[in-house]
Amino acid sequence: MITIDGSEGEGGGQILRNALALSLITGQPFRLVNIRGRRERPGLMRQHVTAIDAACQTGRAECEGVCIGASEIVFRPGRVEGGEYCFSIGTAGSTSLVLQTVLLPLMRAGSPSRLVLEGGTHNIWAPPFDFLDRCFLPALKRMGGKVGARLVRHGFHPRGGGRVEFEITPAPLHAVDCLSRGALLDMGASVLIAGLPRSIAEEEIRVARKHLEWPDDICSIRELPQDLGPGNILMLEARFEHVTEIVSGVGRLGVSARSIARTAAQRLAGYMATSAFAGPYLADQLILPLALAGGGSFTTVKPTQHTRTAADVISKFLDCTCRFDIREDGSHLVSIS
Repeated sequence: MITIDGSEGEGGGQILRNALALSLITGQPFRLVNIRGRRERPGLMRQHVTAIDAACQTGRAECEGVCIGASEIVFRPGRVEGGEYCFSIGTAGSTSLVLQTVLLPLMRAGSPSRLVLEGGTHNIWAPPFDFLDRCFLPALKRMGGKVGARLVRHGFHPRGGGRVEFEITPAPLHAVDCLSRGALLDMGASVLIAGLPRSIAEEEIRVARKHLEWPDDICSIRELPQDLGPGNILMLEARFEHVTEIVSGVGRLGVSARSIARTAAQRLAGYMATSAFAGPYLADQLILPLALAGGGSFTTVKPTQHTRTAADVISKFLDCTCRFDIREDGSHLVSIS
């Protein structure tokens, strides 16, 4: 049985999600200890329990030790089967992170699946639905993936209540090299806001525009129904020939709209200043499907600890090697073989 220390590397929930996905795909059981050992509140949280439940139901698996706060589990996979699945986190926990657990296993099932997830759709420390829909899933399609996505209802912290739906058609993934993002086609800033003063969104747009030197006509504010709030997210988007990058900033208590917008704008400006194909969040999510495809490569900005930790977890389940090489322009080449 494979043993994984959840306090190594980035020490968060990504280790659990990747291990669950790889276990379902390879049929290898694992023990995970020191779960989320580097987090302020270690152990399983509700969204992680939901991810384990989703893995157990879709993969006819068994898991010992599952409860909120648990620091150790043993997971024994079964056979992944397509079908109709609905999982509700019950809080504003991220639906995107639950999706990461079961998407790739369901893409290898023997029949299509319809997956409904309820919880948070636009969370801090997690990619928003828009990123999945316009950045990650198109990159996955380039490898052969066939996944449709629909946002039914937005969900913000702390209320949650969001709903997203995915149609997954099994298809083999093939190796690709994502080295160039191509010419810049379009860019823009958008703010979603619910149950909060519009002035917050206006300040975020003003600060982002000033920092990026963007014109007003590529910026928009969308006010959602009051009962979905309180909630606020700024999304900065750059669309290239071969990839789209979205950088987001989620509003939260104690952090000014100005600070959120400035940080998001600086992150996008940093990406735009390189020639990299993938930003840090997309790099985190590309490495596992490429490993399952048997290889490939992509260029990215400086790899995060999340990306390097994902490579370490993959190496425990698959016979593959992940290399990280810096290039002359400061970007990095990630190669999987």
